[in-house]
Amino acid sequence: MSTWPEKHLLSNSSQFYTTTKTKKMATTANAHIGRDHYQVTITAGKNVVIADEGEAGGGKNKGFNPYELLLASLGACTCATVRMYADKKGMNLDETKVNLSLERNEEKNITNITRDIKFIGELTEEELAKLLAIANKCPVHKILSNPIQISTQMV
Repeated sequence: MSTWPEKHLLSNSSQFYTTTKTKKMATTANAHIGRDHYQVTITAGKNVVIADEGEAGGGKNKGFNPYELLLASLGACTCATVRMYADKKGMNLDETKVNLSLERNEEKNITNITRDIKFIGELTEEELAKLLAIANKCPVHKILSNPIQISTQMV
């Protein structure tokens, strides 16, 4: 079985992702809430994350709120994708820092996410430009930038 970098980082090409049209990916996570206001236990495999609302929203602020989790997903994916690419290409990238913010206009049904990225290391202008392009191709960015269909049913 190939690893994520082997599947997505092509060795002899400037392209980052495979272009197979039939490629599908499935990931699962589970969320559970009891009577605690509004602490949610999220599991994926062996990993556990607590989500919660802030005190102003009736929670106890014991975990990320749902919007912070969404931004954290994009930030984590951006950092990991850039790190994998830089390692594969032998770039002298020491760190990647990503700061994100989300603004939601409920009236217009528009969400704006701002992502500020800082690449730290001895990198040429060409490498910096390529890393920025790669950041925009991270899988979570692609998901959030394209239509999403959510199917909900009772079980």
